[in-house]
Amino acid sequence: MSKFEFPPSIKSRPVWGTLQARPGHHHLMIADAEGAEAILDVATPDLMAKTHIIFIAKGTDHGQKLQALAPAQFYEGPTYQASVQRIRRVLQDAHMGMQLYLAGTEGLMGQAMREATEAGIPHEAIQTEHRGSVARRMQCVHCKGITEDVETDPFVCSHCGLNLFVRDHYSRRLAAYQGVCIDAEDPGNVPEPKGIYE
Repeated sequence: MSKFEFPPSIKSRPVWGTLQARPGHHHLMIADAEGAEAILDVATPDLMAKTHIIFIAKGTDHGQKLQALAPAQFYEGPTYQASVQRIRRVLQDAHMGMQLYLAGTEGLMGQAMREATEAGIPHEAIQTEHRGSVARRMQCVHCKGITEDVETDPFVCSHCGLNLFVRDHYSRRLAAYQGVCIDAEDPGNVPEPKGIYE
């Protein structure tokens, strides 16, 4: 899958990079769906011998390709929520100098980056690469509920039902973009939904 070129935006919006193999004795790679392709692009036998891969398939068949790389450890989980305890444990047990690679959707990278910084992993040891869906993890600023995989603007909050405008403002603490009521001053006046990047 080709990489999406995000348009210029405000400063709080994350900028994702490109994974590069780095020297080190311990490597943790966390990816979802097409994020596996970024791991496949940087994998070498030497790197894989020192790498723990945590992969969330999201309906893809990339797990077999990742296992074929013969990483030191491999785990495939059905969702981020099902995998987060393992991620926390691996980060908690990490040795100094561990390199962290995050690839896939913004939702996965943001949440995993939050876990890593809370575990004390230095920012310079974390790499990211966006691959796959451009859907966003959104927080309603009114009810504080999180809606996953938002692809249209505006969208309906899955918690309180308000029509929300998709903003580029991003909260690293929440690993989510912020959505605000689009028809607060004129109830019912909601534009036709369109793709976030249309």
